[in-house]
Amino acid sequence: MLVSLSGPAICLSPGDEHDFSQDEAAALIEAGYAVPVVPDKIERAIARKPAEQRSA
Repeated sequence: MLVSLSGPAICLSPGDEHDFSQDEAAALIEAGYAVPVVPDKIERAIARKPAEQRSA
């Protein structure tokens, strides 16, 4: 959020993140009240090993 937003069920300050419906988020972004948030890609330091399989 770029601005404060409050109502009966929500209270957000500038810098807060919240999941809105697609239509509501688009309206807030278009009005200049919010910016879209792109999740950061998690970088792995090592590759995961395949799960160990034991023979019976």
